[in-house]
Amino acid sequence: MTRSEAEVIVAGHICLDIIPTISEKKGGLDALFVPGKLVDIGPAVIATGGAVPNTGLALHRLGSDVQLMGKVGDDQFGAAIIEVLRQHGDNIVEGMIVAPGEHSSYTIVINPPNVDRIFLHCTGANDTFSSADLNVEQLDGVRLFHFGYPPLMRKMYEEQGEELKLLLSKARESGLTVSLDLAKPDPESAAGRADWRTILSKALPFVDVFLPSFEEIFYMLHRERYEEMLRKAPAGDILPFVDGTLLSDIAEELLAMGVAVVGLKLGEHGLYVRTTADSARLAASGLCTPVEEKLDSWTARELLAPCFKVDVIGTTGAGDCTIAGFLCGMLQGLSLEDALQIAVGVGACNVEQADATSGIPLLAKLQERITNGWAKREMKLDLPGWHATEDGLWSK
Repeated sequence: MTRSEAEVIVAGHICLDIIPTISEKKGGLDALFVPGKLVDIGPAVIATGGAVPNTGLALHRLGSDVQLMGKVGDDQFGAAIIEVLRQHGDNIVEGMIVAPGEHSSYTIVINPPNVDRIFLHCTGANDTFSSADLNVEQLDGVRLFHFGYPPLMRKMYEEQGEELKLLLSKARESGLTVSLDLAKPDPESAAGRADWRTILSKALPFVDVFLPSFEEIFYMLHRERYEEMLRKAPAGDILPFVDGTLLSDIAEELLAMGVAVVGLKLGEHGLYVRTTADSARLAASGLCTPVEEKLDSWTARELLAPCFKVDVIGTTGAGDCTIAGFLCGMLQGLSLEDALQIAVGVGACNVEQADATSGIPLLAKLQERITNGWAKREMKLDLPGWHATEDGLWSK
């Protein structure tokens, strides 16, 4: 593998989404799943899914030079994934791994009107992705390595995360800034039963920017408290029970594990970020370390960016796109405040369209929209001791 022409590699989970068009049926799902019955449906939408295309293509649309690194099989689904991605440029797929004899990951999305979606998912070649799939030569010329969804990739959580540690350390030791995102596993699966505190304690010393959702990390670090809180949530949404103290406590745990920047995605409530007070650790965050004149704006900070007001069409990939916005801000050398605004701005653009990335504009267009007074949603979380800033953020 030769030197990459990209400034960012986005690696991790990737799949093919197959979404049949299903009209509303009397009787709901019971009318669909009847043994021996032929159900008339419409055309299928074929799209890529997972952290690799969602975060990677969002960064690409913002204007970053991106190379995607997911693992597919040498089957028809794998060829379809590569073909869909290639529409965004030949260079973007040069890091894709095609594994002979393996099956590509796919998801059949059953999404009839007025019924909760059902996902039939095959993890496929994601399960065999390992540190050996990343060659050091691929990192030459790259500034940022982002890895997403290790809970949906078997080798990443087996043996208490040894492969995840090896993978991230390879990128970190090459001098890159390393960022990591998670996904919430099925509680009854092997990933759901894994010892995630141990896995993360191994991996996070090699991570500069850690960007899970609050639900994911709370489940992984405090499962009993998570389940207790879930029992109190009538619609399964625990975020209304979250306050500033709990966010600070979780972030403090993660900073103690070695990361420099913790970002917790809060769905409709926005993005919370806390950074290390250790300026030496922050200055050692790889090739996207904040420049000296911006370093103070990134040191010992605790901020929350509410979401911008938009008409929501769909939320597919909203968290992944929010991550893309934050990483774009780092690549551009912005202050923490500006990176946060870009992050929630990209997330807002995402939900204005049904798919994951088509609504994402170039960075300059997004900045113009923000500068022109884009209104923010009302903050509904309890944040004792915090205050609203002039630019619509909340600060502690």
